[in-house]
Amino acid sequence: MKDGFVFVDELVPGIRWDAKYATWDNFTGKPVDGYTANRIVGTRALCAALESAQEKAASHGFGLLLWDGYRPQRAVDCFLRWSQQPEDGRTKLRHYPNIERGEMFKKGYVAAKSGHSRGSTVDLTLYHLDTGELAAMGGGHDLMDPISHHGAPGVSPAEAKNRQCLRSIMEACGFSSYECEWWHYSLEDEPFPDTYFDFPIV
Repeated sequence: MKDGFVFVDELVPGIRWDAKYATWDNFTGKPVDGYTANRIVGTRALCAALESAQEKAASHGFGLLLWDGYRPQRAVDCFLRWSQQPEDGRTKLRHYPNIERGEMFKKGYVAAKSGHSRGSTVDLTLYHLDTGELAAMGGGHDLMDPISHHGAPGVSPAEAKNRQCLRSIMEACGFSSYECEWWHYSLEDEPFPDTYFDFPIV
């Protein structure tokens, strides 16, 4: 582990996670290069902000579930190679129903240089503390479609309220949102704003 990076769950007790790119449950349909352990890694600064966000979420009856944090550059390179392969249809309906896989980069859903690789960006959602069930958000992680944009039409009032709750929590704790993905937040005062790391998650 690089200096300044930690496993998020070690500094933010009680946070839930499901590191999608370490599993078969992601848009590539298999574990991604650089993710050899189902853990979420981030900077210490990220963890401090997430601890504040977790406390604020709890005041609304929610907990935080993380899907991704630090992302090795080799994983981003893997995404690029995957996007150039012939379509097999295995994950298209769930993750990119209305675009071709090669359009993911052009439309801003995947970046050749990702903020995740700097260690202070997270993909996350809310869950209900009383039931453990995920909050309805009008679409899941990595649904690369306009329905995932903030303010998207077609989202129910309850789903829009949950999205806005997550956004208000995260922005109050020093994060900025990304308009194309309701689940994606970056720490505004990140410690490594110009460095894209490539150490694996082990």
